[in-house]
Amino acid sequence: MEAEKKSSAVSDVGAWAMNIVSSVGIIMANKQLMSANGYAFSFATTLTGFHFAVTALVGLVSNATGYSSSKHVPLWELFWFSIVANMSITGMNFSLMLNSVGFYQISKLSMIPVVCVMEWILHNKHYSKEVKIAVVVVVIGVGVCTVTDVKVNLKGFLCACIAVLSTSLQQITIGSLQKKYSIGSFELLSKTAPIQALSLLVLGPFIDYYLSDNSLLNYKMSSGAILFILLSCALAVFCNVSQYLCIGRFSAVSFQVLGHMKTVCVLTLGWLLFDSELTLKNISGMILAVVGMVIYSWAVEVEKQSSMKTNLNVKNSLTEEEIRLLKEGRESNPVKDIELGETKG
Repeated sequence: MEAEKKSSAVSDVGAWAMNIVSSVGIIMANKQLMSANGYAFSFATTLTGFHFAVTALVGLVSNATGYSSSKHVPLWELFWFSIVANMSITGMNFSLMLNSVGFYQISKLSMIPVVCVMEWILHNKHYSKEVKIAVVVVVIGVGVCTVTDVKVNLKGFLCACIAVLSTSLQQITIGSLQKKYSIGSFELLSKTAPIQALSLLVLGPFIDYYLSDNSLLNYKMSSGAILFILLSCALAVFCNVSQYLCIGRFSAVSFQVLGHMKTVCVLTLGWLLFDSELTLKNISGMILAVVGMVIYSWAVEVEKQSSMKTNLNVKNSLTEEEIRLLKEGRESNPVKDIELGETKG
């Protein structure tokens, strides 16, 4: 039992580590690829299409070699999920284009309470007071270290609402589909990635043209840009797999809360690698966010222990009832045994 718990804890840490390392890595690679000082590849939606195309290819090879098994999930559910996921990606890109960076960060932070409310509406899930406090501390901490100028306009606000709602719904759906069809994270990703890749590669260039006023056909591809696109795609496979893995193992809320560790890592690496400014405000916000994450982890563990105790008490009460019934049975059974014995004699 102890060995199983230890193994599960190691797997959990491994899943989070993979997600944080791959997510931070992909942000750094994309920063070099897309920035004006780098390779100026300003086609974010098309790049996401490349990510899912490579992920779909890896899934295809995995299924063909027997490394992973393919379970049935209705096609309409896969299409529904892909539409929601693509709305999330496109909505985020439009939100970033139409809003200030400050409002974009606020909209990303709002995903935590939105996921909580959605899980309450869809799955009747309730949260303890400690978890709610921890979520507030994380949101304030990340807000302090990332939100600067906040400018809002109607178009940008609507795009941000669509992005937040679709992203929250997508992350909840990942967990519910895995439970509903008893399907692994990688198997589910292998089924959704081809649909997302096809739709994003078809629509992506048009969306990117609208967003950046640049055509992919006019972009001069260099060997350096190709190298970073391949690196970004490789990291995306690990990032996508670990996202499905983490949500399947934990919950969409845990993924959002602890996922903000990536924000802290990105700010720190930006300061170390790209000479980004790191102010006292940033540092204090990061510390507050980390404290919030620690409180959240503790609160979830307390909630889990409390749930286990409740289940144990229910089990014990049932056992006592069974013992009482057995005792009553014993009092009446000896008479029957004697009768049977006499009949046999």
